[in-house]
Amino acid sequence: MAKQTSKLLNSLLAFLVLPGILIFAIPLTWLWLAGGLQLAQPWGLVLLTLGLIGILWCIRDFYVAGKGTLAPWSPPEKLVRVGLYRYSRNPMYISGVLILLGWAVSFCSWVLLIYTLLIVIGFSLRVVRYEEPTLARQFGDEWEDYASRVPRWLW
Repeated sequence: MAKQTSKLLNSLLAFLVLPGILIFAIPLTWLWLAGGLQLAQPWGLVLLTLGLIGILWCIRDFYVAGKGTLAPWSPPEKLVRVGLYRYSRNPMYISGVLILLGWAVSFCSWVLLIYTLLIVIGFSLRVVRYEEPTLARQFGDEWEDYASRVPRWLW
């Protein structure tokens, strides 16, 4: 029971620290400092909401199916291949980008759009240079089979 509680707390902490800073704190701080907290395009909130649902779904799958969290200090013990991971090897990153696009569109912010593009480049580099080689070493043939069937992004 203590181990489960610890993983749940790690999962909550990881959510607050990792995506919390990149996709919530930085955009909201920028909007507040720029005086741009005036909603301009409400339909951008649809993107933001879809992204938030996606991230929460992925965090749940990491915890339930993977027996871990999104945190590097408590990664999943098992390869997660359920939920949104059936359609993309990186739905959490896609969800984060949807949230960032939602901020940019909702508040008509070119700065946040450029920030989103920089984050996309950073995510891509992290996936290709670190995460995929690490998963290949950790899960071997299981990873190779999964990677051959499920696209890195959506294509």
